[in-house]
Amino acid sequence: MISILFNAALAGVLSSILFGVLGSVVTVKRIAGLAGAVSHAVLGGIGMALYLSATGKVPGMPPIAGAFIFAILAALIIGVVSLKAKQREDTVINAIWAIGMSVGVLFMAKTPGYTDPTSYLFGNILLISVRDLWFLGILDIIVLGLVWRFYPQLEALSFDAEFARVRGIRTNTAFIVILMITAVSIVLLQTFVGIVMVIAMLTLPAGTAGYRAKSLAGMMTGATLYSLLFSTGGLAVAWIFDAPAGAMAVVLAGIVFLGAAALSMFTRSTKRRERVILPGEKP
Repeated sequence: MISILFNAALAGVLSSILFGVLGSVVTVKRIAGLAGAVSHAVLGGIGMALYLSATGKVPGMPPIAGAFIFAILAALIIGVVSLKAKQREDTVINAIWAIGMSVGVLFMAKTPGYTDPTSYLFGNILLISVRDLWFLGILDIIVLGLVWRFYPQLEALSFDAEFARVRGIRTNTAFIVILMITAVSIVLLQTFVGIVMVIAMLTLPAGTAGYRAKSLAGMMTGATLYSLLFSTGGLAVAWIFDAPAGAMAVVLAGIVFLGAAALSMFTRSTKRRERVILPGEKP
């Protein structure tokens, strides 16, 4: 039991780095819809892997392998369409979202024995394995290394793609790389909060941090700290009340985000009322 809790707590720490760093980029670039489509398309790969393994067509194929395949394909398709056919972007995103989940359900329905998609949809951090922790740790190192090496380019790309292009940054390539890394991260992070909730943890901590952050780096730092608070707090509350840890973490993140949004609105309203209007100045 102690080892299970330790693995869960460590998974929360490692996941928080990805949620904070990647979530900030996803939020600033306003590609949460793209990330959401990729996260839901993952179910198709999971269902495919379970079916191929159970029927003996690809013996021993792990669900994570199918998830990686579908996530990367979805990211490539959405990325190319977003760059080449802006008018079709919403349609393709919704199509990938719906088709991925439907394919997963169909594969699971044809898989011998009973396959419950609930654990994949909502996750269970208490079942995370040592292998998952290694994958999360390696991905953390890769993501932090890339951010440290290319931070000026990433900041320019996130806030002003045209300016980044003028500076000689290959914005299209960088955009595809961001989607690919996000897709790989989603596959690993769905173990923590599940497919349905992973997009919430990619956006809520970053959105909360965005109310106070003055730069992309500040937003990443704040989002990581918030993610750590939500994951560990959610795990503790879920343990006390015997509830799903992933869902509890997202509920906690949602409450704090809504509170921060309300406080920000109240602060802006108060400043407008207290603002001194000079003679001749329009209110």
